[in-house]
Amino acid sequence: MAFNLRLPLKNHPNLHFIIPKVELFWTFYVLIFMRLLLLLISCFLSISVIASDGDFQGSWQGVILRAGQPMEKGVIVYVDFQVTDGVLSGYMREENYNTEYYALKQIKGKRVGDILNFEQTVIEDDNSAFRSKWCMFKGEFEYDAVKGYLNGTFSSTDCGRMSGRIILYKQDFEISKEAQSHATHSWFKGFVNDYNDGLSAPSIRKKERENFVFEPIFFDFDKSEIRDEHKDFLDRMIQIVKGHSDLRVQVTGHTDAEGTNGYNDILSKKRAEAIIKYFVDNGLSEDRLKFDFKGENNPAATNDTAEGRQKNRRVDFEFILH
Repeated sequence: MAFNLRLPLKNHPNLHFIIPKVELFWTFYVLIFMRLLLLLISCFLSISVIASDGDFQGSWQGVILRAGQPMEKGVIVYVDFQVTDGVLSGYMREENYNTEYYALKQIKGKRVGDILNFEQTVIEDDNSAFRSKWCMFKGEFEYDAVKGYLNGTFSSTDCGRMSGRIILYKQDFEISKEAQSHATHSWFKGFVNDYNDGLSAPSIRKKERENFVFEPIFFDFDKSEIRDEHKDFLDRMIQIVKGHSDLRVQVTGHTDAEGTNGYNDILSKKRAEAIIKYFVDNGLSEDRLKFDFKGENNPAATNDTAEGRQKNRRVDFEFILH
């Protein structure tokens, strides 16, 4: 025997109680869902602000350059940025290169989008050369995520029309608030050379090296001239090696199996030497380079097809640690 337990809804005696309860039930859960969604959005925005502040937060070092001043003549600067909820506080310590003259200044400012506005407010301590004056600056910084530098512009608030730019890179240190600086200036010349050479900041160079992927350089049949299509890759490798004093490059030339062994040995040597010459002509020192040649003895693919022979007409690379 079967029982039909369904009742026609329109004839249900408590219909006017059921419908409001159902609506209340769904309204309650919709409100909970909306509150959770708003909470997640709020958390995401908070994390974004913290991560974004991280572009500026912490200790930096670099150089202050007056307009038209060469980089090597600039004033060394150490900076400690504290950015909380978009509000900037911290210190700048300026030092004349290889002297005891310095100024320790408090800074304040705020973050607006990707720009960090700053103003030097108080000279907390200083040691000045005779008849010289430490000027006060205001300006702004913008982070270059590709190169890893903090690029700033400034103008003086008390020294007439003085203006210029500030270039910083991130470094782990605690800014000195004493008369004696915590660090020597031995890093400065290397920083100037690296920046003028187009190298990224040290923190970015480490990532560039970790993410660098070798690829072979291919040559036309019986040729040792470098194809234009490979030069961008070679230029990137040059920048990697320049940015790491502990690196050298092993360059190894190869050929396909066409021709005699002796001829192919010579041809593979010429291909390796062509790469070495390109590296030296574009700024790599010869002591950072090592080359070898294998002729046809180390094929990457079969010599029975045109495609395979093309893969064998190549130069391979390897990084060597000093």
